[in-house]
Amino acid sequence: MTPQKVRKAVFPAAGLGTRFLPATKAMPKEMLCLVDKPLIQYGVEEAVAAGCTEIIIITGRGKSTMEDHFDASPELEANLEAKNKKALLEIVHSVNNLARVTYTRQPEPLGLGHAVLMAKELVNDQPFAVILPDDIVDAQVPCLKQMVQAYEETQCSIIGSEVIEGPAISSYGVLDCEPVPGNPRLFDITNMVEKPRFEEAPSNHAIIGRYILTPRIFDMLERLTPGAGGELQLTDAIKALLSYEKVYGFNYEGKRHDAGDKLGFLKATVEFALKREDLGPAFREWLRNYPV
Repeated sequence: MTPQKVRKAVFPAAGLGTRFLPATKAMPKEMLCLVDKPLIQYGVEEAVAAGCTEIIIITGRGKSTMEDHFDASPELEANLEAKNKKALLEIVHSVNNLARVTYTRQPEPLGLGHAVLMAKELVNDQPFAVILPDDIVDAQVPCLKQMVQAYEETQCSIIGSEVIEGPAISSYGVLDCEPVPGNPRLFDITNMVEKPRFEEAPSNHAIIGRYILTPRIFDMLERLTPGAGGELQLTDAIKALLSYEKVYGFNYEGKRHDAGDKLGFLKATVEFALKREDLGPAFREWLRNYPV
């Protein structure tokens, strides 16, 4: 069989964003900005850098501003052109031309697994990536690009993971896994446990919001029995997938920011601002002199 490339990336973005109310009452959480770029754009740029040419965004009610963001804006573009603001016009065009972006609706938020299942017809019989926009990974080599390289070596599903020390591991899905000889970042998964107690965690390898999945995952999702609240959990589907094919964990190189948490969002904003050539020096000086 000819090895398949990962060319599609799915973005579950139908959640209600309740942790950021009231900001998210009328605006999608995915459109909150780190400095001057929406969360979802960071993820889309990462997918494009990894070789994805089609972006599939799972939306819901009140999410149309995401569609507008990646679409052309004739009035804005005409205004910028008339005022000869070429640099700003180039920024707008770069967003418009990032990738082919398609959308499908999740009628109601019934879990991450259900959101991924909504992409079945658009993904078709191909391997695909899943990126959770809340998880922003700052890495020299984009996180998904690292994972795509691992997929191309194994032709198996790859689950992004990072080492979490101490009791904080209880806030994550955790891999039960063994290291793969010869590749210190790759782990052979035998099971997964959702939010175990610290003393019962099978490892310190936590699942983060990056996945590369084979199309068989849709069969697993369709067979799942909904859990609490009628939700389908992606972790349960991946556990079922283990009965049919290998699944690997991958410890990426980089720093993850949990931008779905208010404190994590603030920390990410500061770190990204400090890295900016146009903002970093002045912002660093302001922070240095800020009264504590």
